[in-house]
Formats: sequence, structure tokens, C-alpha cells
Amino acid sequence: MIKLAFSNKYIYELPEGHRFPIEKYELVKQQLVYEGTIAEKQVFDPGLATEEQILKVHTPEYWECLKTLSLDRKAIRKIGLPVTATSLKRAQNSVAGTITAAQNAFKDGVGINLAGGTHHAYAGHGEGFCVLNDIAISIKDLISTNKVNKVLIVDLDVHQGNGTAKIFENDTRVFTFSMHGENNYPLHKEESDMDVALPLNCSDQVYLEKLHQVLPDLLNKVKPDIVYFQAGVDVLAIDKLGKLALSKNGLKQRDEFVINACHAKQIPLVITMGGGYSQKLTDLVDAHCNTFRAAISSYH
Repeated sequence: MIKLAFSNKYIYELPEGHRFPIEKYELVKQQLVYEGTIAEKQVFDPGLATEEQILKVHTPEYWECLKTLSLDRKAIRKIGLPVTATSLKRAQNSVAGTITAAQNAFKDGVGINLAGGTHHAYAGHGEGFCVLNDIAISIKDLISTNKVNKVLIVDLDVHQGNGTAKIFENDTRVFTFSMHGENNYPLHKEESDMDVALPLNCSDQVYLEKLHQVLPDLLNKVKPDIVYFQAGVDVLAIDKLGKLALSKNGLKQRDEFVINACHAKQIPLVITMGGGYSQKLTDLVDAHCNTFRAAISSYH
């Protein structure tokens, strides 16, 4: 039975008018249960990532500032979210979701976190709505227990996975692949092992052709023991921050292609949500749900 990490801690109250759609996490979970794609018993609270796990990636100085709520205003502004005891617990909870999803991937073929994908967090600071880098922490956790020798990150958020790329820039055990909008945040891009930069208003056809050219070769060459799929839906034409032009059907085809490619090769797959800022919350929730519908359908 496929399991999905989710907790009520994934949601907390943001200042009125804040542009981060934090309510999407609960709405995605509710929709998947309501429509019968998953049962409530498949959903579990992963608990909190430990300090030991977090320090496998993040610097002691940064973690101490988070723990003691002593980040300066500039650092908090860079993150773009309040840094409070509640928000820190939320970050630890989301990290634990990805750690546990990786463990479930080895048992069930796929592991799902109904949050995560916080790829802008660096070892020593957070940015872009990312406090802790859940994917990096989960990978380091696996590596430290000798569970894997080679990992592939498939980051298809519209924004480059800059924090993840920097964290693993000298680690040959982890291959970072980011396909993102060329003219989008972050202004300064890091160097992933493979970057595919897409032009403004990139269409379904161009996007999917690029992905079809790259991913099968990567799976063959890297030969990963596990794949982490950062499934941001901010590539949609209706996204407020995306600057690309994918349709909902094109996005669905993207997800199905990645999921089915990993399933066909029997490579354990971890899926995290990533970004999404559609004008209508219903469109955003449906786009994220499509990712998990594809996974449940493939691995049922």
C-alpha cells in the first residue's frame, strides 16, 4: 500500500495577503481522499526530522540561529516566511516527510511527501520560501546508512534548484538535474550536474521534447539507486510566478513520463510537491493532485 506523508503541522497561519499558498497542502490531501484516489489510512504524520539529520546538510551556525529564533531581518526576508517556533516545527515535519518517503520508496516502489521540495535552502541559509532542504537532508540520511551509492534528483520546478545544486556540487554520489525557466528566480543560478534552461513562454511541445531527450539517457547513465522528483507545478501558463506556458494536460504528461520511466526501470521514486502559484487555488490543487494521481495509478 502506497503511503503519503502529511501532517496538520504542514499548515500554519501566514500574515494576511502573503503570496505563499500554504493552505494547498491540506487541500491536496483532502481532495485525494474525497475523490477516492487514496484512503485516509494511507496518510501518516512523519514526525520531526532530528537535529542529527538536519546537521548532515545545514551548518551548525544556521541551525543554531533557527533554533534560537535569532536570524536577522535580512536572513528572514531572504526566506520570505516568518521564522517562529511553529514554522520551524513545520519545516522539520516536512523534512521528516521526505526522509520517510525515501524509506517507503524502497518498500513500495514510490514514496510521497505531500509537501517538501524546498530546493532553495542552502547549507548556511534559507531563501525562496525554503528554510531547510528536505531533499538534501533525506539523501544525506540515506547515504550515511549506506542505503544508496548513487542518487538522481529530477528537479522540474520552474525555478532552478540552486540550494540543492550547491550542496551537492562536489558530491559524485548525487547527480543534480534541473530543468527550469531561464529568465526566472533565482537571478544567480548555481551549476547543477545538468541544467536545462527554458525560454519564456515555453510550450508543452518544447518542454516535453526536452524532457524526453534528457531523462531516459540520464537514467541509463547515472544508474541511480533512487530518484527524487521535485514536482513543482509552477511551469503552468496560469502560474503567477512561472513565466512558462504549459497547459494542465502538458504538466500531467510530464508527471506521467517521469513516474512511468522510473517505474519501468524499477527505480525507487520519491515525490515532493515543490512550488505552485496559480491564480485560482482550485487550479493549483488540481495540478498537484494530478502528480499524485499519476503515481497512484502507476504503482497501484
